[in-house]
Amino acid sequence: MALHYGEEHLGVTDIFGEDVGPPLGGVFTATQGLRTAWNSPLDERGIVGTAMGIAYAGGKPVCEIQFCDYGFNTIDLLKVAGNQYWAGRGACPMSMVLMTPTGSGIRGSLYHSHSFESWASRLAGWKIVMPSNAVDAYGLMLSAIREPNPVMYLMPKALLRMRGDKPLPGEPDEQRLKEMIDAPVGDRSRWKPRWPDIEPNFINIGEAALVREGDAATIVSYGRMLPLCVQATDKLREETGKSCDLLDLRSIFPYDWRAIRESILKTGRVLFVNEDTEVTNFGEHLLRRTIDEMFYDLVVRPRVLQGKHVPGIGLNHVYEQNTVPQLREVVAAVRDLLDDVG
Repeated sequence: MALHYGEEHLGVTDIFGEDVGPPLGGVFTATQGLRTAWNSPLDERGIVGTAMGIAYAGGKPVCEIQFCDYGFNTIDLLKVAGNQYWAGRGACPMSMVLMTPTGSGIRGSLYHSHSFESWASRLAGWKIVMPSNAVDAYGLMLSAIREPNPVMYLMPKALLRMRGDKPLPGEPDEQRLKEMIDAPVGDRSRWKPRWPDIEPNFINIGEAALVREGDAATIVSYGRMLPLCVQATDKLREETGKSCDLLDLRSIFPYDWRAIRESILKTGRVLFVNEDTEVTNFGEHLLRRTIDEMFYDLVVRPRVLQGKHVPGIGLNHVYEQNTVPQLREVVAAVRDLLDDVG
């Protein structure tokens, strides 16, 4: 729905990628029925290069790499896309959105389970967003489309089939919405969606959300890990009576350091949670900055919970669950943070 609003009201000229257009509408069916959607060849470098060309010419493309694992094929072009607006002193906007599913949770094995945010955070010039719920997914996409800078829109693939707990302004109930915009199985040659009249709901890039409030500790997460952190903090509040600040970062870059800092200064304890692999993990950057700027304000050592540094994630669900943090690990990490007496 955000992409539809973008092509009708925000000047989106092209939505494209592998299987993004008819008849499939994307492997997660997130682009079906869009007027400007078309299918590209299976060529990630061609997809990114084409998007750059459209943006150079004044268009406003939204392109997709079908899974973030294949973004490595075009890392050099991503670097170039990130420096063009800066190199031209703002004279040549690089207004393009690159969306790609990221993370584990669907048993995608070696080539469909990577997390990409740590790599993406090193691409200077890009803005990087990752929603954890449907309302944020809508609002962050609208803001990404409006940006003159290139924006990487990371979609946690394990959340793409989860229901949102809050409707958008003007959104019909779930059954009605399915009837309106879900393409039928089989022949779709004559099918057209009936888009609901939903209002814009922009979410500022670089602005975190306070999902839970407390003074016992600070938990910072985003994407797929955020719902697990909600479950963990709620569980421990019931068991111990201790409440935590839980921040949904929403933007990897720019990130809301003010919100992080204010919360840590209040609680003196912090845990950063994500599923990307350890060793140059983005959470490690946040931990380093925390130590640099707030070392003497900390009650106990800061912590990062992250995925294991292994060559890949296996297809077997036991391999996957033992490679990236699950609810039990999040609960244990939060409990350890709360129990530490310094």
